[in-house]
Amino acid sequence: MTTVRIPAGWPATEEQARAVQDELREKVALDEPGPPPGTGHVTGVDVAYDDERDVVVAAAVVLDAASLDVVAEATAVGRISFPYVPGLLAFREIPTVLAALDALPCAPGLVVCDGYGLAHPRRFGLASHLGVLTGLPTIGVAKNPFTFTYDDPDARRGAWASLMAGEEEVGRALRTREAVKPVFVSVGHRVSLDNACAHTLALTPAYRLPETTRKADALCRRALREATA
Repeated sequence: MTTVRIPAGWPATEEQARAVQDELREKVALDEPGPPPGTGHVTGVDVAYDDERDVVVAAAVVLDAASLDVVAEATAVGRISFPYVPGLLAFREIPTVLAALDALPCAPGLVVCDGYGLAHPRRFGLASHLGVLTGLPTIGVAKNPFTFTYDDPDARRGAWASLMAGEEEVGRALRTREAVKPVFVSVGHRVSLDNACAHTLALTPAYRLPETTRKADALCRRALREATA
């Protein structure tokens, strides 16, 4: 497990963090389709916290996109680098997530975040932030919508409805299991929304949440228990 320090100059206030978002948001690439589903590697990242001990653990789990078998995994532990502020959660997670990705022995390919990309009040959630910093194609697959409106998609697997911010489509509510609550997919960086949804369906052969998220969640929870034992 890699140990992470809070980077020098890391934003300490909401104003500083929003300024960073404003600067980096201009670098999000929305004109690339991204890798085809079922090819190469796909990596899930997730974090777990112990706020009382000021500890955050990140996990990165690489899957073979065709078989969904685990290829590699890595974890990182560090101090919580930013207070809890809705819309600025990436600043609590990015340093340890980057360290976990850096510790992988192979290229991660597409990165799937348990959270948001463009489906974010400032159009710059964790998936977009991580994509810009790493240059990797990224998508966000969230369990719940942020503050956006959507119609309930049809009950069949694969049905979707646009996630709307006024007249702007910022993501999709996607049904990954028949008659089960949808997940909320958004572009992070260097992937189209159609392709992001196709990847999400390819990663959910048996459960509502992507296998990338399920495996990264289990790993970071286990690593947190070990780090705080």
